[in-house]
Amino acid sequence: MDALKKYHEENSERYLSELLDWLRIPSISADQKYKGDVQKAAQYLSDRFAEIGMDRVEIYPTAGHPIVYAEKILGKDVPTVLVYGHYDVQPPDPLELWTSPPFEPVIRDEKIFARGSCDDKGQVYMHVKAIEAMLRNGLLNCNIKCMIEGEEEVGSASLELFCEEYKSMLDCDVILISDTALISNSIPSITTGLRGLSYVEVTVVGPNKDLHSGVYGGAVANPVNVLCSMIDSLKDSNNHITIPGFYDQVELVSQEERAAMNEAPFNEEIYKEELGIQAVMGESGYTTLERTTIRPTLDVNGIWGGYIGEGAKTVLPSNAHAKISMRLVPHQDPNEITRLFTAHFKSIAPPGVKVAVQAHHGGYPVVIPVDSLEYKAAHQAMEVSFGKAPIPQRSGGSIPIVALFEKVLGVKSILMGFGLDSDDIHSPDEHFGLFNFYKGIETIPYFYQFYAQMKKDASV
Repeated sequence: MDALKKYHEENSERYLSELLDWLRIPSISADQKYKGDVQKAAQYLSDRFAEIGMDRVEIYPTAGHPIVYAEKILGKDVPTVLVYGHYDVQPPDPLELWTSPPFEPVIRDEKIFARGSCDDKGQVYMHVKAIEAMLRNGLLNCNIKCMIEGEEEVGSASLELFCEEYKSMLDCDVILISDTALISNSIPSITTGLRGLSYVEVTVVGPNKDLHSGVYGGAVANPVNVLCSMIDSLKDSNNHITIPGFYDQVELVSQEERAAMNEAPFNEEIYKEELGIQAVMGESGYTTLERTTIRPTLDVNGIWGGYIGEGAKTVLPSNAHAKISMRLVPHQDPNEITRLFTAHFKSIAPPGVKVAVQAHHGGYPVVIPVDSLEYKAAHQAMEVSFGKAPIPQRSGGSIPIVALFEKVLGVKSILMGFGLDSDDIHSPDEHFGLFNFYKGIETIPYFYQFYAQMKKDASV
């Protein structure tokens, strides 16, 4: 792989420059006023795929935002890897908390600061440049298909239909995804589990208009007060979720596995210091590592109602709203959890208000087997690249499409990400380390090399 190393060294500045150009495009899928920018970002990626020599490059329109597809097919006697990623990004709000503008990428402290730098443009672009390097040096030994979507941050609404419609085109042996994190730059890891997701929006409606809080306060139910009380009741004093049936299907992890996962390097004091908190908080009886990986959660992601402008306005609001996410663990069905939440939330509403629950999107939890050829190839690739064996690690996040791929395409995924939990994805000052960007480009070709050889050996 010496040729690749030399090629990377000669082209590293160009790799970075191209990524920064892509990061300048505000491809915010959640806001329709950026629809043209999302299309522009798709076109930018399509152009780069064409430049590196992919045989076929197409932009497929969907009911929402387009999907970029590219492929390089060597033949039927080598395995096929499907690379998945997304080019859409989260809204950058609140803008005032960014040190530099979110779509004007800058390099500080050996990190790329920009919205999408880690999630997921930077990690997608590692694959683009790794494929380029393999093609230019005649080292590609697998068929490659790339499917990069523009709706991941809003629930991948068009992806299942696309996968069903183009199932034969997407036929592959494994799906390779880089949208996860390492334990640290000195401790490589491979994600072996993801939590599922149920995401809802709730509305509490009281009087038919905002009222004077002096004239009506104390006599009419205040929707903001009611909503806060209802949310507070969703957990007990042990931070155990109180929705009936919520835990019925939760996987009980053995004491042996819990002990093993708690051996992963983790310093709770540093964790608190980095987050600026005095104490951790969560479900009683579980460690921080367990709470964020093998246990389900319920969190308010946003809450609003009444007057929130400058100064004072003494009103009793007509309505109040909240967005709530529930992270799920193996065997929990997001549709069933949404049903249980809806029924319970409506049942605890006091007289004097009406309650509505709107389901937004969700996804199933996933566990990745560690005894497959695909996993072993990823493990070996990371070990060669980092100089030490990676640690298998469950993630607290959700990537709903992993379960979708298994359901529709019948294929397992490998989650080989190079970000860090400290990269502030979805937050102000999102960033991606230069070390991580280049390490990903270095590591990915090893996966193809080892995977092709393992598949060949297995067929003999």
